[in-house]
Amino acid sequence: MKFAIIKERKNPPDRRVVFSPQTLAEARKRFPDAEFVIESSDIRVFSDVEYIKYGFEVKDDVSDADVMIGVKEVPVEALIPNKDYFFFSHTIKKQPYNRDLLRAILDKNIRLYDHETIVGPNGYRLIGFGRYAGLVGAYNGIRALGIRDGLFDLPKVETLADLQEVKSVLDTIKLPAIKILLSGTGKVAKGAKEILDHLGIKELSDALYLTSEFTEPVYCRVDVMEYAKRKDGKVGERLEFYKDPSEYESNFMPYAKETDFFIAGHFYGNNAPYLFTRQDAKDPHFRINLVADISCDIDGPVASTIRPSTIKDPFYGYDPASETEVAFNAENAIAVMAVDNLPCELPKDASEGFGETFLEHVLPAFFTNDANGILERAKITDAGKLTQKFGYLQDYVDGIS
Repeated sequence: MKFAIIKERKNPPDRRVVFSPQTLAEARKRFPDAEFVIESSDIRVFSDVEYIKYGFEVKDDVSDADVMIGVKEVPVEALIPNKDYFFFSHTIKKQPYNRDLLRAILDKNIRLYDHETIVGPNGYRLIGFGRYAGLVGAYNGIRALGIRDGLFDLPKVETLADLQEVKSVLDTIKLPAIKILLSGTGKVAKGAKEILDHLGIKELSDALYLTSEFTEPVYCRVDVMEYAKRKDGKVGERLEFYKDPSEYESNFMPYAKETDFFIAGHFYGNNAPYLFTRQDAKDPHFRINLVADISCDIDGPVASTIRPSTIKDPFYGYDPASETEVAFNAENAIAVMAVDNLPCELPKDASEGFGETFLEHVLPAFFTNDANGILERAKITDAGKLTQKFGYLQDYVDGIS
């Protein structure tokens, strides 16, 4: 079987790749029946020469491969019919801007596996860039604090070589006595926590966080059972919430009244209660004045996130009184960092980490007759049709929803 590492063609350019040269060499060693070819690219973080040094063929035409492996959406005109593709398609939530992409995939008889749908038997995602989104998102929030308040001026992550250099520059700063709230317990939140812990910020229980002030920076990490509660006052259960959150309401305001800097690293599911609304942000006791929204759900659970920001221009302000965008350092504004492609700023580390998990969880399935059902669960299209699991997308394809 022949696998191709394809060139990223989406704009703005994305320098990430699923496999670094070193990880791909490990894949070749582990699966000697597999053949790997690299589509030439002057964009990706690892050069063509680096792949050649590891003995891989690099060429402009990889259409003879069976499986095409990329990161971001493949433009419709670049799709090769009758192939297997892996990439983030951004279609499973019926995103309107990619409707034509899914239609083209079906028309071209492409078997699509979305990185986002690669899950274990329990439904939890096995691969992704979440940790790196958390790392960069937390760093960017701290960078916004330093610039806004004139405390320090950290460089952009994209100008730094790797995660080690990111942590090295953080060693040069000192944070004021602020209270930081981090939501979530998944890979994104763990990445953000890694940054806070590297800075030596003390982690507190929510009970202490909600009742005390401190002379040093502190943080508290909360999960859904802390920032949401049952409407009937009964004790909530996490699995119950994930199955049907309609019986829950937000319990975020006690934290909002005690927090200066909020890092949103949670996963937001359909029909879940918002953490804070635009009306909540008007409350005179609402204390949050800086949000690093790594989750980046627009006009959703974090009211101050009214649009995504960009790597080039990562910060903007939200004025609670007028509910409009203002300068990120404007008086009474909530400074917002809502970059929606954060791992792009750390392409080397993100690519290396992603490739290691893809090698562990996905590649073996091609040589074990998919014994663990990895490919079957991830497959969105097959033989020109949606698979049963993703049949709910038919009205999206038809233009009905």
